[in-house]
Formats: sequence, structure tokens, C-alpha cells
Amino acid sequence: MSGVNKVIVIGRLGSDPEVKTISTGSTVAQLSVATSDQWTDKDGQKQERTEWHRVVVWGKLAELCGKYLSKGRQVYLEGRLQTRSWEDQQGVKRYTTEIVAQTVQFLGAASQGASQNTGFSGPDFGPEPSFDSSEEIPF
Repeated sequence: MSGVNKVIVIGRLGSDPEVKTISTGSTVAQLSVATSDQWTDKDGQKQERTEWHRVVVWGKLAELCGKYLSKGRQVYLEGRLQTRSWEDQQGVKRYTTEIVAQTVQFLGAASQGASQNTGFSGPDFGPEPSFDSSEEIPF
């Protein structure tokens, strides 16, 4: 039986994208994206909760994110959840769950000359590179 692993997030970048080239020559960008929920509690007080999402983008799409996105910029992301593990320098096994984005649309005010609502899709730029679990993403 197959399942569905799809995530859609609209949020704001908490920092500028971190873009690196790994040893295989592939470009990878890490985004930190915030989404917020607001509600009124039973006492009539306004409440807000912010969730932070770790997002990984590969290839040409990663390069475009590095060029056109910056802290505070609103983005629309589509991708899948992925959990990976590695051993830190002390030999402790660590885990992280992240969104691997295949589609990124730049929303809101343009940055560095980018046009509004410019969207790019990962599959248009080729498949995501295979990831060797012995090589940690450099973030």
C-alpha cells in the first residue's frame, strides 16, 4: 500500500537562506519558515503560536531561493516530509525532520529585483539528487 506525503506551507522566512554546494556538486538551500496561528481563548484574550519549519531545497531551485529570498519574505512551499539521522561529533545519533520542497513561490514584496508571485518548481530543473546518508547536509 502506498501513501501520500505532501506538505503545503505559507509562511515567512526567519532568516536569509543558507545556500551551500555539497561534495557531490549539488546545491542545497536551507530555509527557516515560520507559520502562526491566532485565536481568542476562553477568557477573550488573543493568543498566538508560531511554528518553525526547517525546509531543504535542492538544485537550481536552491540557487534561485538564495538569489531572491531574504529574511521576512513570504513564501508558498509544496514538498514532502523527510526524517534523517546522523551521528554528531560525540557519536550521539541525532534526528531531524524537514520539508523537502519541490515547489517554491515567492509571495509579497519583491526582493533584489524579483517579480512578485514568481514560482519555481523543482521537478522542472531535474530530479532531486540522491543523498548519501553518510554525508550530512552542511547546516
